[in-house]
Order: sequence, then structure tokens, then C-alpha cells
Amino acid sequence: MSRTPEVTVAAVAADNGRFLLVEERINQRLVINQPAGHVEPGESLLAAVIREVREESAWGFEPQALLGVYLWRRPNARRATLRFAFTGALGAHDATRRLDRGIVRTLWLSAPELEAQEPRLRSPLVLRCVHDFLQGQFQSLDAVAQLDLASAAAVAPTTLL
Repeated sequence: MSRTPEVTVAAVAADNGRFLLVEERINQRLVINQPAGHVEPGESLLAAVIREVREESAWGFEPQALLGVYLWRRPNARRATLRFAFTGALGAHDATRRLDRGIVRTLWLSAPELEAQEPRLRSPLVLRCVHDFLQGQFQSLDAVAQLDLASAAAVAPTTLL
């Protein structure tokens, strides 16, 4: 089992009490997730979350705060996932942009609507991030602004992996 987690980013964006989500096909199953994905080599966490939101939802995104850093291991997974979740402002939407491979559509759901979809969530982190957002658990971007894939992976406590 690998000691280095998969480093991912996610965006928690809200508008009028509803959250931007994506419905994606993973292993023949439709699941719901925030716009999220892996950090590419040489890419900063902030650049990664901006790119992932654009690719998966066709929305512009400006990270304004770190929501949290979450370590999770899917049952039977070989590696843990280290998720850096950000909140921020949505920019322009490009309705002509093709969504990333596997993304079926974007959704706008309230927290109760999302809770009702819990069996369809890609991971428990989806709902955890929304709950943390609603509790106002925002942190400065300063602590993670310069992190890239390699330095972010080093953040995970080895005792949890």
C-alpha cells in the first residue's frame, strides 16, 4: 500500500443557497461530486482548482479561502486521498464549453437536497465539505498558496495513511 496519498482539489461554490456540483460517471455509476480532480505535476493547488472547475463545470472560479484539508481512504483502496477544498467566487459561465470526459452535467443543489442524494455521493467528503462551508470554516489561502503536488503530498500525516 502506497504511503503517498493522491492529492486532489475541490471547489465548494454556492449561489443563493445552492451548491455547484457535477454528476459524473465513475465505473458505470452516476455519482455526485464537487468540481474536483487531481493536481498535475508542477501545478499549484490554486491553479489546479481553477482548472478543474473550468473543465468540469464550464464556470470560472476564483479561490478565496481554504475550506479544509481532508484525508480519506476509500474501502479497498490502495492509496488514501488528500483533498484540499477551496471556496470562492464563481466567474463567467461558458455554456459552449464541453465538459470534461465523464462529466454528465452540472447540478445546483441545496444542502438538504444534497443530503437526500447521500447514497450517490462520490465520497463522504462531498457532504463534509458542504457542512464545513455552512459552518463558516474558512481559512486563509496563505498556508497553501505555494503548494504544488509534491509539497502537498508531504502534508499528509503518515500516521493516518
